[in-house]
Amino acid sequence: MLPIVLVLLVLAAVGGVWLAHWLLIRTEGVFLGRRVVVWLYDLAAGRYDAIKQFDPDTESAFVTWPLRRRLKAWPAPLVLDVATGTGRLPYFLLQEPEFNGGVIGLDASAGMLAHAQVKLAPFGDRAALVRQSALDLPFGEATFAAVTCLEALEFLPDTPGALREMVRVLQPGGVLLVSRRQGADASYFLGHTYDRDAFEELLGGLGLVDVRSQPWQVDYELVWATRSGG
Repeated sequence: MLPIVLVLLVLAAVGGVWLAHWLLIRTEGVFLGRRVVVWLYDLAAGRYDAIKQFDPDTESAFVTWPLRRRLKAWPAPLVLDVATGTGRLPYFLLQEPEFNGGVIGLDASAGMLAHAQVKLAPFGDRAALVRQSALDLPFGEATFAAVTCLEALEFLPDTPGALREMVRVLQPGGVLLVSRRQGADASYFLGHTYDRDAFEELLGGLGLVDVRSQPWQVDYELVWATRSGG
């Protein structure tokens, strides 16, 4: 019986390691609740940019230049970046030629926002940061010309609820830019990801039009949409 017991103990240990890896590494705490997700990002804040290694040319080509072009009708557009992290989108967007607007970055992680504050300091009052949940945006209806949320929806406890809030604060005719998790790793986020058709249908049901998906990264597509009524 002893060998059988040892085998069972080894299997239990391996299973425990795999479970911990899935809960804390693969899915970054999403199944353990919002506080764990925020805690993990607080811990990683100092290493986040080094881990991600954002490329300015890639950010401009896929994200900030197309966004700036879609906002050309606004003389000084105000943009909200939900789950801004260390200020990735504000940092690159505010460097785009001919972008004369401002950006508010919102995140639940104080650690990530502390690094964003340092990074965005040179832009003065064109950049602002708010610590808040994506499910309860502290802004009035139709406040922003654009709302963005990159590499974050699958980590939120209520994706439809967060998207509903983003649409609420978006002006009629305003631009929504979000990312949709895809690829092999998407299967780890049980109930937190959508296939392309389902995601585009979800956005359409929230009053968005001109919903378009485009390739971006191995693990993500970009999805553009416009709030109807503009």
